[in-house]
Amino acid sequence: MSKRQKKTLIRIIVSAVLLVAAVLLPYPQEWYLRLAVFLVPYGVIGYDVIWRAVRNIAHGQIFDENFLMVIATIGALAIGEYPEAVLVMIFNQVGGLFESYAVGKSRRSISEMMNIRPDYANIRRDGELVQVSPEQIKVGDIFVVKAGERIPLDGVIVSGSSALDTAALTGEALPREVTEGDEVLSGCVNTTGLLEIKATKEFACSTVSKILDLVENSSTKKAHTESFITKFARYYTPCVVIGAVLLMVIPSLITGNWLEWTKRALTFLVISCPCALVISVPLSFFGGIGGAAKNGILVKGGNYLEALAKAETIVFDKTGTLTEGVFDVAEIHSNECTEQELLELAALAESYSDHPVSRSLKEAYGKKPDESRIGAVKELAGKGVQVEVDGRQVAVGNDKLMSEMDVAFTPCTKAGTIVYTAVDGVYSGYILISDKIKPDSKEAIQRLKNAGVKRTVMLTGDTKEAGEAVAAELGLDEAYTKLLPADKVDRVEKLLAEKTGGTLVFVGDGINDAPVLSRADVGIAMGGIGSDAAIEAADIVLMDDKPTKIVRAVAIAKKTVRIARQNIVFALAVKALVLILGSLGISGMWEAVFADVGVSVIAILNSMRAMKAQGA
Repeated sequence: MSKRQKKTLIRIIVSAVLLVAAVLLPYPQEWYLRLAVFLVPYGVIGYDVIWRAVRNIAHGQIFDENFLMVIATIGALAIGEYPEAVLVMIFNQVGGLFESYAVGKSRRSISEMMNIRPDYANIRRDGELVQVSPEQIKVGDIFVVKAGERIPLDGVIVSGSSALDTAALTGEALPREVTEGDEVLSGCVNTTGLLEIKATKEFACSTVSKILDLVENSSTKKAHTESFITKFARYYTPCVVIGAVLLMVIPSLITGNWLEWTKRALTFLVISCPCALVISVPLSFFGGIGGAAKNGILVKGGNYLEALAKAETIVFDKTGTLTEGVFDVAEIHSNECTEQELLELAALAESYSDHPVSRSLKEAYGKKPDESRIGAVKELAGKGVQVEVDGRQVAVGNDKLMSEMDVAFTPCTKAGTIVYTAVDGVYSGYILISDKIKPDSKEAIQRLKNAGVKRTVMLTGDTKEAGEAVAAELGLDEAYTKLLPADKVDRVEKLLAEKTGGTLVFVGDGINDAPVLSRADVGIAMGGIGSDAAIEAADIVLMDDKPTKIVRAVAIAKKTVRIARQNIVFALAVKALVLILGSLGISGMWEAVFADVGVSVIAILNSMRAMKAQGA
């Protein structure tokens, strides 16, 4: 427990002891002396509630739970119900303590993510390792990470090999083996060897900073249910006060029994306090965000969690999302040159690109491209590149590029990514590149359908044959192929127009999907934690590239929303029942206390289940 929580617990115990003593003491005849005795425990337990009510009234915020508690308990004291007044305040503080503990536990769950913040970085100075602040490291600097230390900045290993604990980022328990030349992300723990790493990003732009910023701001975006409860409480509380006044005045004027109807009105006020709703619903979403974070799923706000729970259509990018994004040259078909010459031209043309297809061509070539042979480079988005190589104009890309340049070529209908090459406007041949489907992609699609997703769609820039082959193997409902980036946005717009009440979710790798991620109801960047575009454009970020994590995210979202709705129905149902009984004089202050504090505690405990949502 925190220091503040311990202080509250001590006050509860002290006031309870004083209340028992006040009840057991011989009652003095004078009412004001009896009142003075009970005001001692009342003041000990209720001074902060009274202060908050007075302060809020001074700021124009009259009708809140503090006001209800104060007016109800002061009214109880006024009619001689001294023990009940103190008990109501004690139980109110008990409920507040439960709330504080639950929120603290949820915050600790999320703050586990905060433990990835590195305290220092090791650099060599005069042959010795010196600890400096990570903010002092610049791009290109070499820093050292010893076994057991956390990697402070994103970088590339220049020396050493080790196994990295990535659980804080991905939620995965298995370590990742790394060696020279591998990229590593800040926030991972070096478990074995000594690593020397060259920084590729400054600390402010590193993965760990992005994650921390995302998590810290996740609670600022409220779900519609949370916003509804906030607005509901704003109108509900004054209506309750007016109702209590009417309940006291009208029957009293008719019956003349002011004492009885004043008691009922005060009971009505205690019962109607909206604590359970105001506390438990936001706590449900807060807990859901924390539970998702434990699973390596970062959610930017409760509104996105609520939208994901209503997923009706899920649209996938293909490369890097459903497939490995690791391309291999499967076939070379040359026309005017040898296969090796064709591969060399394609590798030189793509030497400045970091696209997965370009990397596969360079890897197949097996040599470092001679940049002195390369002249002007012109990239054509969604089509390919035009490059000057050894004074010749070389075009490397898809069939759209060939058609745009009026190159006479023979289209290839084989499944895979086809890279056509033309030299000085003459067709030279094609290279067939194949991509591998991720092991759990098919399972993810099936489980999403079982979870209630009505429509699964794939968008890709690949050929019709390659795209439809992948869609058929995975069991997707639809596949749209040969799409440029702008075409993907247009297709998502059409899919949005075809929705029947649910939400549209787009899942991409975060590299070139930013426009579509932004346009969808919910954008999920998977395995894109190192991508600036993923962090900025996506609403949810999966910190590894497993499609089954999408299933887990949907399950967590549905469980969170289900818990929030349970709390709403339970709180309103109990309060409505006890309000009716209180108005009829059947229930008294004890039932009122249960309807307020008891319901709040039960709803809070139910909300804490969202933190344990594993989803799988």
